[in-house]
Amino acid sequence: MMGPAHSLSGAAAWLGVGAATAAAGKPMPWPVLLVGALICAGAALAPDLDHKAATISRAFGPVSKRLCEIVDKLSYAVYKATRKPGDPRRSGGHRTLTHTWLWAVLIGGGASVLAITGGRWAVLAILFVHMVLAIEGLLWRATRGASSDVLVWLLAATSAWILAGILDEPGNGAAWLFTEPGQEYLWLGLPIVLGALVHDIGDALTVSGCPILWPIPVGRKRWYPIGPPKAMRFRAGSWVELKVLMPAFMVLGGVGCVVALNVI
Repeated sequence: MMGPAHSLSGAAAWLGVGAATAAAGKPMPWPVLLVGALICAGAALAPDLDHKAATISRAFGPVSKRLCEIVDKLSYAVYKATRKPGDPRRSGGHRTLTHTWLWAVLIGGGASVLAITGGRWAVLAILFVHMVLAIEGLLWRATRGASSDVLVWLLAATSAWILAGILDEPGNGAAWLFTEPGQEYLWLGLPIVLGALVHDIGDALTVSGCPILWPIPVGRKRWYPIGPPKAMRFRAGSWVELKVLMPAFMVLGGVGCVVALNVI
C-alpha cells in the first residue's frame, strides 16, 4: 500500500478500538480517541523505514533519509542471517524486519517504556514524531514539496504541545487503561503497535505479501509472505487501493468515531 492508505487504515483501526471499548461499556476519553487515532495513523507509516523512497523517508529531511538507509541495511543483514533455504535471494531489506509482528511489539513497547521513564519531554517527542507522520499521511496533497516541511513540523509541534496539555488534565486520559502511579502514558505504545500491524496487514494484501510472522518459520521459509490467494491481491497504488480501500477506511473510521463517542 501507499502512505495515505496506510495512514487512513491506522486511524480507522484505532477508532474501531474506541468503538469496541464503548460497546463494552468502557469508553475512551475523547482525547485518547483523538490522540490514539493520530498516533496510529503516523505509526502506520513507520514500517517503511526500510524503504528509501517511502513517505517517512521525506518526513524529517536528511535525518529520516539517512535513518531509512541504515534501517534498510540492517533489515537486509537480518534477512541474510536468518533466511532458510526456501527464502529467495534479494538485494535489499524492504518488507523484511520492520514488517513483522516482533518489530511492531518492540517499537510499541519501547515507546511505552520511554513515555513512563522519560517524563513530559519524552511524551512530547513521541507525539511530535507521530503527528508529523500523521500529517504527511493524511494530508498528503497539502504536504507535497520540500517547502512544506517546516510548516508540517511547526503544526506537529504545536499539536503535540496542545494535546499533551489536554491529556494531562484530570480524567482526560494520561492514565487511561493503566491507572497505577507512574504508569501515565503507558498506553501510548498501543496505537503504535496497532499502526505497525495494520501496515503489515495492508501490505499483505498486495502482490508481494508480507512476512508478518517472522521469525516463526512456515515450511522451508522463515520470511514467508503472508497474504490472501494471489487472485485477490492488488498492486500498491492501484485503483483497488485508491477507489475502494481508501473510501472504505474513511467510512469505517467515521462510523467508529461516532460509536466511540456514543453519538449513536
